[in-house]
Amino acid sequence: MPVLAFHDLDRSIRKADPVKSRTSGTAWRHANIGRLLNNAVRRFEGRVLELMSERGHDETRIAHVSLTRNLDVEGTRLTELARRASMSKQAMGELVDQCAALGLVDRIADPTDRRARIVMFTPTGRKWLDAFRDAVDVAEWEMRAELGKATMDAILKGLAAYGTEFDTLDDPD
Repeated sequence: MPVLAFHDLDRSIRKADPVKSRTSGTAWRHANIGRLLNNAVRRFEGRVLELMSERGHDETRIAHVSLTRNLDVEGTRLTELARRASMSKQAMGELVDQCAALGLVDRIADPTDRRARIVMFTPTGRKWLDAFRDAVDVAEWEMRAELGKATMDAILKGLAAYGTEFDTLDDPD
């Protein structure tokens, strides 16, 4: 698909779309796709954390999800976790330390290179991951109930296609 520069877009086409029609003043700041996606992510993740808390996981913070959503079940090196989360190795190391203190992850010797360490879920962390999956499923179900099946299916399909080159999680399931 060709990438168009902003000046290549026909203003009449943009104005035909009610969301895109907010081009005067600063209204565009509230209707652009980045803002809308961020708002949706904040709402969705807030609901997931609320569900986790209801299930006894008050310790869960959204920052911890940056680690756990990028951690392969069989373990991942810290440098790879940082790369996947688009954060520094030091910042990821702090998240690993926090999650280790909660008993969710542990650092172990990498079986392929004893000099390196990998981060792995502990048995407690695997139970947490199961609870997290359940919370995500409930939040997705609630979102589907609010938006409707066709809209939710279109969102999932569109976002999967658009973001596919950035999904680096090694998860065969």
